[in-house]
Amino acid sequence: MLPAAIATDRLLDLLGPEQVRTDPESRYLASMDNLRFSRLPAARIFPADESAIRTVLSLANEYSVPITTRGAGSATTGATSPLEDGWVLDLSAWKQVHIDPVARMAYVQPGLTLAELDAAAAEFGLFYPPDPGSREYATIGGTIATNAGGMRGAKYGVTRDYVLALEGFLGNGDFVRWGANLRKFAAGYNMRDLWIGSEGTLGIITGAVLRLIPRPAHRCTAIAVFASEAEALSASHGLLLAGKTPSALEFIDRLSIESAFAFWQRTDPQTLAALPDCLRHWQTNQEKPALLLIETDGPHQDAQAQMHAILDQIAPLSKGHFEATDPNTTAQLWKVRRSCSQAMFEWGPRKLNEDVVVPVDAQLELLRFVDGLRQSTGLATPTFGHVADGNFHVHIMFDDRKPETVEAARRALHSLMEKVIDLGGAISGEHGIGLAKSTFLHLQHGPAEIAAMKAVKHALDPAGILNPDKIWTACDTSAAPREAIRLPWDH
Repeated sequence: MLPAAIATDRLLDLLGPEQVRTDPESRYLASMDNLRFSRLPAARIFPADESAIRTVLSLANEYSVPITTRGAGSATTGATSPLEDGWVLDLSAWKQVHIDPVARMAYVQPGLTLAELDAAAAEFGLFYPPDPGSREYATIGGTIATNAGGMRGAKYGVTRDYVLALEGFLGNGDFVRWGANLRKFAAGYNMRDLWIGSEGTLGIITGAVLRLIPRPAHRCTAIAVFASEAEALSASHGLLLAGKTPSALEFIDRLSIESAFAFWQRTDPQTLAALPDCLRHWQTNQEKPALLLIETDGPHQDAQAQMHAILDQIAPLSKGHFEATDPNTTAQLWKVRRSCSQAMFEWGPRKLNEDVVVPVDAQLELLRFVDGLRQSTGLATPTFGHVADGNFHVHIMFDDRKPETVEAARRALHSLMEKVIDLGGAISGEHGIGLAKSTFLHLQHGPAEIAAMKAVKHALDPAGILNPDKIWTACDTSAAPREAIRLPWDH
């Protein structure tokens, strides 16, 4: 019997079948994240408490069984795709939350979703800003593991800006706590920030202390239509130059809008009928607009004044705009943005989804380069993103049933990553490296930098059992089969 099988049998004896699932369905559902790159683990573990985690780690070290920690599995890079015959430590049921309204802190377990945390905070007039666009599903543990940002990053920052303390386990089973229930903490090395963004390779997070802020009293939302991507970017740059920082400033290119129109026509004609006139006009005239989705927040009059000043400033470049005046209309405008990811598949059955970041003054050059990739490869490259902080989601669509498009997509992706680095950018702003970007890490970091990171990994996880093949081991997932499974956020 193989060591992993012996270890799994011992784990079953110690924790029982309620905590250790080895049936095919449980293993399959834990075998992938949103990348849909499947590798079957030997067991999916639902630990009842910290004592169970200690037991898991003790056996994992004894038998050299790799452990991948997961929450909802909404990651896009394969960061929570386990090793074959490894163990998946599923913390999605760890959902305890306590709000301290005086200290403005939340004490949470890692399986709590962002929406659940924000709802708990709202009862006290408080707010947890990070929103990567999947707040109904994304968990606290997962967003800490990737340092997720999202649509409000330019004004409010990213996950790292709200984490005050973390606690959990090192790879050898030792319990640790980085930071305290304090807003200031400068006692020793900042190990907390090493865990943030480490994709589960340095420790297992079992609890977090998060900073909350006063909840904005009011939000205003508007969508502005532009004849070209260049004019939309020019308008957004003008806003930033004028010192205006809306709570959200989302860019959506023409290909993204075209795919959304096709998606709604096929799946939800009512959404098309509810579109603002400024969008339906462009659709019926066969134009393909670029959009800015804008949100301001704050006291009622301040939020409205900010929005009106923004719309007045961009009016000379815009072909029209629509401002939401009620929650239902606001939801319809945000649906335009939130539908983009699933609508991409109108262009093809597979996509390479990249969350690159470039300096503000390089944004137009990036988009022109992406359009050049579209023209040279014949592959659709719909792009949207958080224009206020330069974080763009570039999609390279291809058909994995056609080898020539697979190869074209690979070449395009490599060219994109080289261009991003050449522009002074980053190959990931919030998705992390995982498997999907591991081939390109050497473009971002030199040998000395990578060696230093590996030294940290060895110091905190000397047996190398925590998510061991992520980040460092180059893995090309572009040609791997994409599992045909409908996940909870596929709607």
